Amino acid sequence: MNATPVVAGVLVVAFGVLGSAKLVAVPAMRARAEHVGYGVDAYRRIGLVEVLSVLGILVGAAVPLIGAVAATGLVVLLGGAVITHLRNGDGLRELAPALVLGAVAVTFLVLVLGDVR
Repeated sequence: MNATPVVAGVLVVAFGVLGSAKLVAVPAMRARAEHVGYGVDAYRRIGLVEVLSVLGILVGAAVPLIGAVAATGLVVLLGGAVITHLRNGDGLRELAPALVLGAVAVTFLVLVLGDVR
């Protein structure tokens, strides 16, 4: 069995939930935005990027290059999240989601690029 669909599924579920929560500005996401110094509108834009990445990963099942571009966007976004958390003095508990999902996104990217070859 190819691991690519499994890893894609993890990204789709995780960022579908997280991105949607940011878009509708649920209270927990409003609190996270405030904690890192972002306004709700900025956090909603991040959520939009996450949801669009989910769509890109889904389209990537048919057009792998689109999935690779979406995964690259997530890696960049999560790199920014790590930097933001470090600047705020957050510990591993706050950093862990960005680090873990970043590793999953890199894994997906490596798998997709390996499949394309």
